[in-house]
This record gives sequence, structure tokens and C-alpha cells, in this order.
Amino acid sequence: MSKKKLVVLTGAGISAESGLKTFRDSDGLWEGYDVTEVATPRGWKKNPELVLDFYNQRRANVRDAAPNAAHQGLADLEKDYHVHIITQNIDDLHERAGSTSVLHLHGEIFKMRSEADESLVYDIQGDIKWGDKAEDGAQLRPNIVWFKEPVPLIEDAALLVRNADLFAVIGTSLVVYPAAGLINYAPWPIRKFIVDKTIPYTASVMNLTKIEKPATQGVPELMAILRGTAG
Repeated sequence: MSKKKLVVLTGAGISAESGLKTFRDSDGLWEGYDVTEVATPRGWKKNPELVLDFYNQRRANVRDAAPNAAHQGLADLEKDYHVHIITQNIDDLHERAGSTSVLHLHGEIFKMRSEADESLVYDIQGDIKWGDKAEDGAQLRPNIVWFKEPVPLIEDAALLVRNADLFAVIGTSLVVYPAAGLINYAPWPIRKFIVDKTIPYTASVMNLTKIEKPATQGVPELMAILRGTAG
């Protein structure tokens, strides 16, 4: 029997348990920075060196982090399902855990691009410095989707959710759009799950199972439920 397609939307909560913080931890501050200064086009124009330094620190943080039981559990589910992960996170912890289909809605910390041409993308492990140029001569910037920028992969993500046999949301508050709206693309008859230490408002979602636990505790519970319905 062919495997069912499991589509999973993950957010900051799954990486928080690996020690990676987000701006939502404390009133719009991200590691002590105002997000408007480091995660918007305006902030980049105002002080690009500050933005580069901020993301160089984030890159170092991600290098030092390790996948946790939630990342590993989702990778393990590939034994039973065609698992497609849509993540709002810029880290590579899903890939390091072994997941083979990961769509990064908001970009990737280990990639950089020309500030003039978003199609000129390069891998990066170390720091991006002011004066580092892409092949078109433009300054290199993190390949991150900042606030007030379009989300290029949102249509690809919506198509994945539309074609899901099962849909799960893990570690996201469902308040950052357009990502939060993806849950509305899931076909109403399919079974849906949400795993978070604080379940967001989901009254309009049909066939929803809520697991109110942190990701590292909730994903094993989700796995147990799914493995009873695999096939």
C-alpha cells in the first residue's frame, strides 16, 4: 500500500528546545535586538553592518545547536509516510535530523544572496562582511525573508498543504502571516494535529487533535497516533 502524504508546518517552538531563541520570546526583542532594526528592509538600509553582525551571530548559534527529539521524530516518520516539512525556521536542524523534504518559508541562515538579485544565492558557513559582493557586484545579504518582504515560497507551501493526506502544526503560534494561513488550505475532511505548549486559537479547524505539550514531548505522542493510522 502506498504511503500517505504527511505535511508538517513547524515554527520556532520546535527549535527553541535546541536552544535557539526567536523575537517572540520577549516583546519584539530578538537576542536583545529590536526586530525592526535587524529583520526589515528599512533596518538593512539604515545599518547593514548591524544586520550582518546579527545574522552572523545567529549562524554561529545554529552551528552550535543540535537537532532534538522532535526533529528526529519527524525524520523517523519517513519510514511510514511521505513527510513534507514546511518550516518557518531559518536553521537546518530538520535536515541534520534526517528529513529529506524541507521547504524553508522564511529563508535559510546558511545561504546568502545578492541584495539586488534574489536569484543569486550562495552557500555560507562563516560570516558575511560588509563589502562582500555577489557576482553582479551587489552587496551580499542573508538569504532571509524579512518582515515586510514577500514570501516567495508560500504558493509552493499552499500546494503541498492542499494535497496532504494528514496535516500537522508543530511549535508555532499561528500569528505570523502568510505562514499562519496555511492551515486553511488543508482539506477539511483530513485529520489535522497541532502540537504546542500553548495551543493557539483554532476553533474553525475541523478534525483537529490538540497535543498541548512542548515539541519534544508532543511529537512522540503524535508519532504514536500516526503509526496507528499509517498505510
